[in-house]
Amino acid sequence: MISTIDYIRILPELVLSIFGIAVMMIDPLLGPKTSRKSIGVLALIGTLSTIAATLYQAVQLNADVAFSDPAWFGMVRVDSFSIFFHLLIAGISGLCILASLEYFDTQDMRGGEYYGLILFGTVGMVLMSCAIELVLIFIALEISSISTYILAGYRRRNASGVESAVKYFLLGSFATAFFLYGVAMIFGATGSTSVVSIAAALKDHGAGPLVYAAAALMLIGLGFKIAAAPFHVWTPDVYEGAPAPVVALMSTGPKAAAFAVLLRVLFSTGIPVRGWFWLVWITAALSMTLGNFGALRQNNVKRMLAYSSIAHAGYLLVAFAAYGISLPEQVDGMSAAIFYTAAYAAMNVGAFIVISHFAGKDERFVSIDDYAGLGRRSPLLAFTLTIFLLSLIGIPLTGGFLAKYYVFTAALRANLVWLSVIGLVNSAVAAYYYLRLIVVMYMREPSGEATAPERVAPSTAAALLLASIATVYLGTMPGNIQHLAEQGAKNLKIAATQSSAAAATPMNPKKN
Repeated sequence: MISTIDYIRILPELVLSIFGIAVMMIDPLLGPKTSRKSIGVLALIGTLSTIAATLYQAVQLNADVAFSDPAWFGMVRVDSFSIFFHLLIAGISGLCILASLEYFDTQDMRGGEYYGLILFGTVGMVLMSCAIELVLIFIALEISSISTYILAGYRRRNASGVESAVKYFLLGSFATAFFLYGVAMIFGATGSTSVVSIAAALKDHGAGPLVYAAAALMLIGLGFKIAAAPFHVWTPDVYEGAPAPVVALMSTGPKAAAFAVLLRVLFSTGIPVRGWFWLVWITAALSMTLGNFGALRQNNVKRMLAYSSIAHAGYLLVAFAAYGISLPEQVDGMSAAIFYTAAYAAMNVGAFIVISHFAGKDERFVSIDDYAGLGRRSPLLAFTLTIFLLSLIGIPLTGGFLAKYYVFTAALRANLVWLSVIGLVNSAVAAYYYLRLIVVMYMREPSGEATAPERVAPSTAAALLLASIATVYLGTMPGNIQHLAEQGAKNLKIAATQSSAAAATPMNPKKN
């Protein structure tokens, strides 16, 4: 029977859905030439309300440990792990909506459904982080994907925008088929699609070739979502053609949700490490190498950051590999992956917000050469972008530095020496193309066509300020966020152990 407490367990999803429906209903009532800023503000209130709802869940969790029990017929679990990702994804969506308020006026767009799509996409992302049933994860993945497919093609008057949407849709649908086929195979091997029941079945009967094949297929499907090599071919073209605020969202929100799913699938189902470790190891090494060396050749800032996102997916996967072979009591690899997700979201969203403001109408100014002299034309904007670029490099006092430090520390503790060496060498390579943009901003004369950017709108300034504060805060005072990441990792590990033991009892009634 569904109780009131069960609705509190999905309160963030309900809030987002209500605000998304309200946005879609209000939009047709406005005139075709009326600004949609009011709808954007309503969507922003929706994300803030989602954060408040998630914090209320955290209060309930602290007051009653039973609040973390599986709910909605064993499909959803609210714990510190899901609360962390709810807050992160809602924050990302809020920043992207703030940046979009100015962007849409600059681009002379009037599509109010844009904000509704962001909210509905966020519903899928947050649901992915708390779902413990593979079919529900697939549904949440599709909710998120369909919204981002449409958002990627929102520059309808631009050929590259339409191309990005079509390419993203076709390749995304193909990758989703891999994930769904993996779910079907794990069902065939264990008789269930519940994470709890799968863990119990594998604990009792072990894993056969069908389970390993299922794990590989699900990794391929999710590898597309996180833009990990060799499933990354869509990334540069889609990032180049999609609106810059949409790229800020799709390069961080869906990626955070997909990593949350990966953590649950790999570490809560009990799939043996030997079934996926080398696939993750190879994918991490390829992502770091292909991403960074691909970025070296780019003169388009959006394409450069697209290849950069591929490389950062590789750094994150290093933490997955580290946790997979670490001692049972250690969770530093998992907590490093969670912390890295938050740090990357702050610095990458901030960088794309700067790009969305600077690009101008029809996104004409997206070349690295267009940023020449920005340090003199707009010192504050250049300084803000510099903070994000230094964090992407991994310079001390930024979130990117500690994120990489935690990842490679966990890798070395797990004795992944060669993977750590590959990662450190790639970090040195990455410094070149990030520093190249900084050098152009401060040491090159501006080109003839590029002009000084107009005054930064208050909404964009607020988004940049929040992203900058988050980036510096994570690099100088990471204690609270790191504690939340460790707590989420421990809760995920404990929940997996307890659910496996609990589910094993009815499946083996004769065992004492």
